[in-house]
Amino acid sequence: MSLITGTSVEEPVTDQRAPSCPHQPPCPRPDALDREAAKTVAAHPEQGWSLLCNGIVVFEDTGELLPDGRVIAPHRPTTAA
Repeated sequence: MSLITGTSVEEPVTDQRAPSCPHQPPCPRPDALDREAAKTVAAHPEQGWSLLCNGIVVFEDTGELLPDGRVIAPHRPTTAA
């Protein structure tokens, strides 16, 4: 059972683009520089996170949890005063 979605998981999430990705063009891989461009498949703004098609969990503070367990620290843009 997935702790994120609460649904049964038949195959583990990998760092490969899922062959079932229905989007055209296909969503970027989790290790790609444009990984945040993947489509949102589950949004939970009340909890502050969303699941992307490539298996990445993005948080409202701009942090990320990659499918392999790595954490990307929040990277909000800074503004010059």
